[in-house]
Amino acid sequence: EVQLVESGGGLVQSGGSLRLSCASATSGFTMKQFHMAWSRQAPGKEREIVAAISWSGETTYYADLVKGRFTVSRDDAENTMYLQMNNLEPEDTALYSCAPDLSSSAIDYIYGREFDDLPDFAPWGPGTQVTVSS
Repeated sequence: EVQLVESGGGLVQSGGSLRLSCASATSGFTMKQFHMAWSRQAPGKEREIVAAISWSGETTYYADLVKGRFTVSRDDAENTMYLQMNNLEPEDTALYSCAPDLSSSAIDYIYGREFDDLPDFAPWGPGTQVTVSS
């Protein structure tokens, strides 16, 4: 089973920045061929995908609430995905997790296709807590 691990969370003041990392905890799993995503879940709220990046890195997706403040990137040589979060707001406080798209990425990779609609990302990692104080 694919397992990912997130790091880089912490406590930051409003307006501050954090950089989250997502790495594989599964021996032999490489992110190179997979679309990847970041999600967050605040207490009492549903999980929401905040950013996604295609296997090639050419296509990205951002939720409206984070556009212009968050940047998703990937370094396939390091087998790591990142989420740079700037100008953080208290509303960004949540548990942030990452996941691959194991359902459609393989075919997309073979045919050189990007994603249009968001794929089904799973399984989500345990997450790293981000807390933004006002």
